[in-house]
Amino acid sequence: MNEEILMRKALVEAKKALKKLEAPIGAIIVKDGKIIARGHNLRETKQDSTLHAEMVAIRKACKKLGTWRLDNCDIYITLEPCPMCAGAIIQSRIKNVYFGAFDPKAGSAGSIINIPENPSFNHRSNITGGILENECATLLKDFFRNLRSNKKI
Repeated sequence: MNEEILMRKALVEAKKALKKLEAPIGAIIVKDGKIIARGHNLRETKQDSTLHAEMVAIRKACKKLGTWRLDNCDIYITLEPCPMCAGAIIQSRIKNVYFGAFDPKAGSAGSIINIPENPSFNHRSNITGGILENECATLLKDFFRNLRSNKKI
């Protein structure tokens, strides 16, 4: 599968978050060309600040594989990871990070800092950003615009 097809799978997850009135961010984890885990934001639903899409997907992938080491796995995320998620990505040894929209306020895979490619860490992940960027960004922008104007999402 190519990067755009897989990012569309992450967008499906983002739309699940949107239906729950969560920030529409989705993630999938792929190993050997197969999706092994999916996740979407659940912060508001579960009142847990760690339940970002990436964290949910990483936990599911670890459970499925029976290990915390996600060697040779790739993650596709609709928004550039924050510092917490970027840290979890390198800690879990994910090989490649593909994301859609850049995050100029909290992006930690190139926008503000680049945690996954920082040579100071013992593990690094390769970063590719901007995949279906417009679609991913529009979904988020519309969500927050509607939230600010108190419209039903």
